[in-house]
Amino acid sequence: MRLTRINQIHQLSFLPRLFPVNCYLVEEQDDLTLIDAALPYSAEAILASAEKIGKPITRIVLTHAHDDHIGALDKLKESLPHAEVYISKRDERLLRGDVSLDDHEPQTPIRGGVPKNIQTRADVLLEENDVVGSLRAISAPGHTPGSMAFFDQRDGSLIVGDAFQTRGGTAVSGQLNPLFPFPALATWNKEVALKSAQKLVDLKPTLLAAGHGGMIPSPESIMNEAILKAKKKG
Repeated sequence: MRLTRINQIHQLSFLPRLFPVNCYLVEEQDDLTLIDAALPYSAEAILASAEKIGKPITRIVLTHAHDDHIGALDKLKESLPHAEVYISKRDERLLRGDVSLDDHEPQTPIRGGVPKNIQTRADVLLEENDVVGSLRAISAPGHTPGSMAFFDQRDGSLIVGDAFQTRGGTAVSGQLNPLFPFPALATWNKEVALKSAQKLVDLKPTLLAAGHGGMIPSPESIMNEAILKAKKKG
């Protein structure tokens, strides 16, 4: 596991050289918000990192319900029984293994590792503009129907889950990058993902923190380039 810090954002990257899977500890004044729960074996390292920072994890926030973002959820909840679990109202169904689609949604199949035996259920179902600590929830569907990003209102840092990837080059979810194709292969609807990507860059973030790959300071131009590539590929 590799730990990287930029301001109040701590990135924990598991398998950083082979298949980087990231989760994030976001520092508040007195506690921590964990964004995503990485892989099943990640709980011990997440808890140790929080102990090193010296603040308790009081919130576990999920960007979406794919296996590599919720893997350690049950183990973390066992160790942190008082920590509240947050996920979008839409992806709560996916957390329960429900891959059905609503009538108004594009009828492309939900892809990627959908959980089959996660026991933990969400305490809070998030909607657009809900606030979690210093983070504002931003609806960013596409990778999954209920994907969310989280915008730090203190300094403009943006944690996007798989709405973008930065491993192997920055790309919008659904755009196949031969150097790291897995987020694209697990994307539900790339047209919806492209609309969400534009919405996210319009926030003018100061930092891009994705589910796979390193953090990028001052990312606006790089995000715009990725969006332009996605539009050209269609």
